[in-house]
Amino acid sequence: MIPQTPIHQPPKVGDTATSAHDRVYRTLRTQIMHGEFRPGQSMTLRGIGKTFGVSMTPAREAVRRLVAEGGLSLSSSGRVATPELSSERIEELASLRALLEPELASRALPRAHLALIDRLQAINATIAECAAKHDDVGYIRTNLEFHRTLYLRAQAPAMLALTETVWLQLGPTMRALYARLNRTEVPHNHRLIVSALRAGDEPSLRLALRSDVTQGLRLLVV
Repeated sequence: MIPQTPIHQPPKVGDTATSAHDRVYRTLRTQIMHGEFRPGQSMTLRGIGKTFGVSMTPAREAVRRLVAEGGLSLSSSGRVATPELSSERIEELASLRALLEPELASRALPRAHLALIDRLQAINATIAECAAKHDDVGYIRTNLEFHRTLYLRAQAPAMLALTETVWLQLGPTMRALYARLNRTEVPHNHRLIVSALRAGDEPSLRLALRSDVTQGLRLLVV
C-alpha cells in the first residue's frame, strides 16, 4: 500500500482577514468589558487598525460586531465610541443581571465542590490586592473572573453568553463606578456568596448574588 502524501490546502481567500478581524474583535471586546475605556471614549477605525496592525477592513468588521452587541456606539456621522448609558439604561441592565446571575449561581450550586470554592477564595484574594492598589481595571477583571468561574459550573452557555453581553455594555460604566466607590477590600457580598456555596444554601446564594450585582449600579441611577 502506497502511503499518500498529505495535500496541504492553500488558505481560502478571506481567511487572513477573518482571523485578523476576530483577533481585533475579541481583544477590544475584552478591553471594553474590563473597563479599559471610559464612557463615551472615542476611537477611530484608522486608530484601531494602527493599534492592532491591521487594515481598515478587519477594524471595521470588529467595530460592526461590537456595535451590534452594544459594546460600542456608532453615530450617524460615523463617530465610534464606548456607550454612555442613561440612568434608565443602567437600571435596565442591572435588572438583567439580577435576573440572570442568581439563576446561573443556583444552577452551579449542585456542582460547587471544594475545588471551586477554593478557586473563588483565591480570586477574592486577587480582588483584594487590586483594591489595595486602586487598580480599577484589575478590580473589574478579577471581579468578572469570580462570577464567570462560578457560572461556568452552571453548564448554561446561552445564559452565560447573554450575561457576558450585559457585562460588555456595562464595562465603561463599571470603570466609572469603581473609580467613584474607591473600594479598598473584597465586596462583602462575595464573602456571602462563598459562605452560601459552602452551606449549600440556595436562597442565601441568590440573595447575595442579587445584592452584589445591583447595589453598586444603583448609586449611578439618579
